[in-house]
Amino acid sequence: MNIDIQLFTPAKVGNLELPNRIVMAPMTRNRTGDRGIPDELNAEYYAQRSTAGLIITEGTYPHPTSRAYTGQPGIYTDEQVAGWRLVTNAVHQAGGRIFLQIHHAGRISHPSLLPDGILPVAPSAVRPKGEVHIPSGKDKYPTPRALELKEIPQVVEMFRNATERAVEAGFDGVELHGANGYLPHSFLSSLTNLRTDEYGGSVENRSRFFLEVVKAMVSVRGGQYVGVKVSPWKFLPHDIEETDTQVIYPYLAQQLSDLDLAYLHIQLPMVTFGNQPNAPFDLAKLIRPHFKGVMMVDGSLDKEAAIARLEAGDADLVAFGRAFLANPDLPQRLRENAALNEVDYNTFYTPGANGYTDYPMLQSLLTLARKE
Repeated sequence: MNIDIQLFTPAKVGNLELPNRIVMAPMTRNRTGDRGIPDELNAEYYAQRSTAGLIITEGTYPHPTSRAYTGQPGIYTDEQVAGWRLVTNAVHQAGGRIFLQIHHAGRISHPSLLPDGILPVAPSAVRPKGEVHIPSGKDKYPTPRALELKEIPQVVEMFRNATERAVEAGFDGVELHGANGYLPHSFLSSLTNLRTDEYGGSVENRSRFFLEVVKAMVSVRGGQYVGVKVSPWKFLPHDIEETDTQVIYPYLAQQLSDLDLAYLHIQLPMVTFGNQPNAPFDLAKLIRPHFKGVMMVDGSLDKEAAIARLEAGDADLVAFGRAFLANPDLPQRLRENAALNEVDYNTFYTPGANGYTDYPMLQSLLTLARKE
């Protein structure tokens, strides 16, 4: 088998035809200022990476009470929608396709990031360990406030509204961030969800909020407009673990399968960010029999590992994160087996173009080499 055929074979995702199976994974970049409004610099960044089969944006908060970071983009004001329209227009003009990732921080936030200094919300009042970056520096995560039962429909509505706003902004689809300890994920874990009502306890109850959110998003333009990201692994920065992964995720995958989604996105363990480097089982293989649609995997994969996943049938798409961050033309480099730019970890979350839009393209490097 020609190994490149798998990576560069077209694929169908929702109502989109992708020219290849190489996806740009969602990555926090924190470059939209205090009001969360994307601008021309953000448009340039995403447009540079438009040779991806699909781009998934950084996590974008759907409501002022759901923000996780300074400089994080939002999707609830007219100004934010207009800013994202700059991005989607630029990507489409460059021939690309782009989904918006909708992200509610839940307990992974801080009063200084939220209106009127309110507490973050969560399924239960379980404080994350560790520290959060805030405008004045760092502080410990506070103990979140447990959502009241009557508030949950209002939070679900935030995700539906954000999906409607994404349509206005010209996105080709949306992805729910259901991983990494944020609000939907924290409902799934019995260690962060201590509720005794219909949203806590059993696998079905702990999955209820997650599924209600997805259904609300699907109600806007159908399942083909919606992707979902999951990852059960121990995520140290956000202090979340799970005790019944091999039970709750097959159940969740089966329920999601019935919604005719664009895809299910599975984040595999990543050592760099504190996940379990040696997971006790392979989540993609566990879920595959329970989800009948398109599956995507990511998790610090190189070209060989990505191809192996496609050949094994574990996934239909493969997402690359840091490799895409440092290599705007990653598909070309993978096709030609060209060297990759090194990642500048110091500029992941800093403002401006440095470490954002100034990574060199392969073609420009080849032109420079010829001149020399």
